[in-house]
Amino acid sequence: MTWKDEQTYIEIYPSNDFNFDECLFFLNRSNQEVLHQIIDGCLYKLLKIEEDLLLLKIKACKQGVRVDFPIHQPSISVRKKVASYIWDWFDFNTDLDPFYQMANTDPVLSKVAPNYKGLRIIGIPDLFEALSWAIIGQQINLTFAYTLKKRLVEQFGESLTDEGHPFWLFPSYDRISTLRIDDLTSLQFSTRKAEYIIGIAKQMTSGELSKEELIDIGDYDQTKERLTKIRGVGAWTADYVMMKSLHHLNAFPISDVGLHNALKSVLNLDQKPSISEIKEFAARWQGWEAYATFYLWRSLYV
Repeated sequence: MTWKDEQTYIEIYPSNDFNFDECLFFLNRSNQEVLHQIIDGCLYKLLKIEEDLLLLKIKACKQGVRVDFPIHQPSISVRKKVASYIWDWFDFNTDLDPFYQMANTDPVLSKVAPNYKGLRIIGIPDLFEALSWAIIGQQINLTFAYTLKKRLVEQFGESLTDEGHPFWLFPSYDRISTLRIDDLTSLQFSTRKAEYIIGIAKQMTSGELSKEELIDIGDYDQTKERLTKIRGVGAWTADYVMMKSLHHLNAFPISDVGLHNALKSVLNLDQKPSISEIKEFAARWQGWEAYATFYLWRSLYV
């Protein structure tokens, strides 16, 4: 991790290509998003570190991003944890040169990647949030998924208000582990999704499941097998979580509707491609399936 501590603010520098405006565009794709805000070109994000709520104001600097602390100045140990969080959130550790070299000669990605150079996978560092968001999004449209997330966050998450703007945290797994099923169905969650999310919260509260455990597994196939043993987690959800929270660059949610729609649009097809056709396209993306998917998702937002 490469960063500079200026005490009242920090700067964080990615390994190479980074376009903050492209990342902001992706983060701004829904006006129902409740876990961050974009105000006057700056990204505001609430974190909880060492039991304190901390508001971040993130903006571009010459080589990466600058993070200011609008409400109070955190200690050096907290500033270091903030830098680590940003590094993880924006996937700053990944060298994108090999991806662009592959994409420039690929018949699909060459139509997409040059348009969004510097876009990095915007992750979900918190495993419980990543799993919950993936489960919320199962078999419903994205608009309603954001509605459900907003209700969950505003009902059970913590918040902080600054200059009239409320900023929210995703609910902790220990908070959700105490809920009853009807606490979520009353928010229009299906019974199954309520069971899945509360069940995962209980597993994480008990220590049966953790991000550290999944990182330690390392291997893609073994990690996917571990995730799909969790009730409510199928192949798509496992790949989504490995892509967005665990930095598996070969994670590939091949059944994703957004991916199918993007391929149809980029290739000017009469209908969405079949799974076998997508596998043929993806054979050239080996080791970069997650970034290929993310850039194709980006192409859906104009």
